[in-house]
Amino acid sequence: MVEYKVYPIGEVHIDEDEFFIDLDPAYVPALQALNGFSHINVLWWFSHCDMEELRCTLEAPKPYRQSPDVMGVFATRSPVRPNPIALTAVEVIHIDAHRGRIQIAYIDAEDGSPVLDIKPYTPSLDRIDNPGLPDWCSHWPHCVEDSADFNWEDEFNF
Repeated sequence: MVEYKVYPIGEVHIDEDEFFIDLDPAYVPALQALNGFSHINVLWWFSHCDMEELRCTLEAPKPYRQSPDVMGVFATRSPVRPNPIALTAVEVIHIDAHRGRIQIAYIDAEDGSPVLDIKPYTPSLDRIDNPGLPDWCSHWPHCVEDSADFNWEDEFNF
């Protein structure tokens, strides 16, 4: 088996109701020209769920109320997966390039979660106008902005 090494570039920090990505000093130069993008894609590590036994879990029993009785983890956004990598599109509030800090509107990560990479959100590469969805989740919001007002608690079985 080939091993790959991944090194965090920083961490997610949550300070009361404010969300930040703090970069390690070595990666601060990578922020050049990121200003102007309203959103970024953040690849981060589900470090709080990184346990060897969870990496072997490939199926989940009905994680969503309207989902099939059993789902493969690749059909979920669950942190339980072979490689606990997460992807979240976030709104950029402010970039402090001097400190290596990006203030973001929200991220579904835990405080201290390692950030693996950041990519600018560009509609030409990241947006799908009419994505196909299974019936069980077709009623979910069609954009991040609408997700904030959606009652997600009625959707999950956990």
